[in-house]
Amino acid sequence: MTDPALPNFSLEGKVALITGGSRGLGQAMSRGFAAAGAEVIVASRKAENCEKLANELTEKYGRRALGIGCHVGKWDDLKNLADVAYSEFGRVDVLVNNAGVAVPYDSLESITEELYDKTLDVNLKSVFRLSTLIAKRMSEGAGGSILNISSIGAIHPTPIAMPYVAAKAGVLNLTQSLARAYGPKVRVNCIMAGRFRTDISKAWDMEQVLEEVKGTTLQRLGEPEDVVGAALFFASDASSYVSAASLKVDGGEVYP
Repeated sequence: MTDPALPNFSLEGKVALITGGSRGLGQAMSRGFAAAGAEVIVASRKAENCEKLANELTEKYGRRALGIGCHVGKWDDLKNLADVAYSEFGRVDVLVNNAGVAVPYDSLESITEELYDKTLDVNLKSVFRLSTLIAKRMSEGAGGSILNISSIGAIHPTPIAMPYVAAKAGVLNLTQSLARAYGPKVRVNCIMAGRFRTDISKAWDMEQVLEEVKGTTLQRLGEPEDVVGAALFFASDASSYVSAASLKVDGGEVYP
């Protein structure tokens, strides 16, 4: 029995939907949530990767899991994702808007309209669309928790990924406005992620990045598993009095 004096981090009996859930931070959260007791819906663009991870979660943790292919930048795909989640599980208790994309470019002037629109569609439009679809049903039912994954670049932007960090700044705005729109039964919070060693890091000048992170408090890059504790806090009843909040998970970077 859980001691009532301790925060309840369990997700036993909960259904969690995680976008971008098959790799990087999403994969780590999918595994962490299943380990904490959740049934997990893994969604990303490549259905086969989602299905593979879902099978792993079921085999390792004994939890029901489902992999669904979904292009989060497409309005109708998100409607289909929400409908399938509810038809298969009957509810969603936790939604994690994690899917994102940051496409490298040579210069600001070289950014095409297609690249700009894709960046905002995947990183910002998807958060609005899927959150409103899920939050309405949450608010009509037992409630729930929505966690948005933004970036530390949302509040400390650089020219390196301008459309991306602009979209992630919008995610901070949506976090607060969605919390007001669907509270008190739905809590909406945000993690501002720093530099993690994920697929996106393959495009970095790693030697330069590793030198730069020596100036951070923890003096290292984040590993995907480093996000799970914070995500579990927001997803679970441990944060039952927390909404419209944003947390930096960036290794303690100090900014001028």
